[in-house]
Amino acid sequence: MLGHTKERHAKNIELHLIGPANKKDKAMETLVSLGFTEVLDSIPWREAFPEASDQKLIGGILAGARNKAGMTQKQLADLTGVHQRHLSEMEHGKRAIGKKNAKLFAEALNTDYRVFL
Repeated sequence: MLGHTKERHAKNIELHLIGPANKKDKAMETLVSLGFTEVLDSIPWREAFPEASDQKLIGGILAGARNKAGMTQKQLADLTGVHQRHLSEMEHGKRAIGKKNAKLFAEALNTDYRVFL
């Protein structure tokens, strides 16, 4: 017997599309005919948060991956051989991670090293 399923909370979705510039008007006509509307008042997140440097963003990714794996900085430092203080500086965007450390972290956190570059 089939049970009642929950209805999705979101009634609307937002699409971001990439395609040929000369087809934009046709794409918009088609989407509008399906009930979509064009939102022109949005700005790229980097413009909204200029203080978020690439290094801080990557540091946040490192901290998130470490937390997801359920590790402390000390545990990750012991596992990779990177000093805990340096790891803290990397997570706070004060020190670059570098390719060598990215590969160490990726192996320890079971992810692709490129997310840390």
